[in-house]
Order: sequence, then structure tokens, then C-alpha cells
Amino acid sequence: MIRAVVFDVGECLVNEAREYGTWADWLGVPRHTFSATFGAVIARGQDYRQTFQEFRPGFDLTEEREKRAAAGQPEWFGEDDLYPDVRPALTALREAGLWVGIAGNQTVRAGGLLRSMDLPSDMIATSDDWGASKPDAGFFKAVAKETPFGPEETLYVGDRLDNDIRPAVAAGFKTALMLRGPWATIQRNDPDADRLPTMRITSLDELPARIAAFNGEAR
Repeated sequence: MIRAVVFDVGECLVNEAREYGTWADWLGVPRHTFSATFGAVIARGQDYRQTFQEFRPGFDLTEEREKRAAAGQPEWFGEDDLYPDVRPALTALREAGLWVGIAGNQTVRAGGLLRSMDLPSDMIATSDDWGASKPDAGFFKAVAKETPFGPEETLYVGDRLDNDIRPAVAAGFKTALMLRGPWATIQRNDPDADRLPTMRITSLDELPARIAAFNGEAR
């Protein structure tokens, strides 16, 4: 049975259009050009950070984040960047007695922004907090350590096959593939997008009923 649900952040909870748009502005390239290149990088199976290299070879993301912060343009997202199904779904899951966690590849600053939003959750953690980033097994070991139920009773919700679904399944977690955002749109026809996830969803609103049905069948 599923007793805990842990969510990825980008494109599961937070719409990243603002963040990537501001990176395009920082690089001085049109936003639609940045977005098109971003999609091409994903389609080639490359790390998204290669997008920055296409426009500025040698680009150091950590260093540029620091430069942006110094220029008064730090990484930022807020309530308006949450997808509208986030609060209702997290609330419904907790009311159903499920333990709810949030854990993704995010900076310490992003973790602080998430915590300041008072989301209905039992745990918020980031890859920077743990010193391990997806898809490394160390990230999912940290998820398992922080979750009060074993991986076999925990559903990890993510929008990426490469960073979320494949490594979570390898670590023994149940998984839900969230079909929104650029990665999910590009990767959704991969055979693994059908074969690997415990379930596929197009909205977080689906989760409470889908989990209840899954648990009903498991009894």
C-alpha cells in the first residue's frame, strides 16, 4: 500500500516558466529562442544545463546564480508560480492520512522559498541540503531515510523519466509520472513512460482517488 507521497518540485509543484525566462533575459537572448534550445537539449537526452552552454560556452550555473543575486536578481518563485492543483492535492492527501514530503534538485535558497510558503507537507528537503542530486542513488537513499515508511510504501511523483522515474524505481519506490512541463511532454512517448510508473497523471488532483483505488486493490 502507499502510505507516503514525495513530490519533485519543478513542473510538479512549481511552474518554472518564470525562472527560465529570467535566465534567458540574463543571457540576453529571446525567451522563445532559449525555450526552443532548452527543448532540443532535452530531446537529445542531454543535461538541461547544456542549454546555457549553447549560448555561452563555459557558463558556470553556480557562479552565475551568485552574480544574479549580487545584481539584485536572485533565484525566486512564489505563490503565483505554484500550479493551482498543488495546495488542494497536498491538503487532500494529508487529510486522507498520507505522509507528504517534498524533495527535488533545488538550491538551499529554493528550499527556503518553499518552506516560507507554508505548504501542507511533513518534510521539505533539497539536493543541496543532502549533498546528493537526482538521478544519483544517494538522493533516493536520503528520501528513504527521511520518510517514515519504506520505499515500497512511498510514491515518488516526478515529471522526468531520467531524473525521477527511472532512479526512483531502481531504488524500490513506487512512482507517478506527472505529465506536464517540457520534460514530460518530450519524454511521454518513451516506452518507459508507460512501462515503469505505478501510475501516470495529468493533474495532482487525480492523486487522492488514484492512491485510494490502488490501496483498495492492495488490501
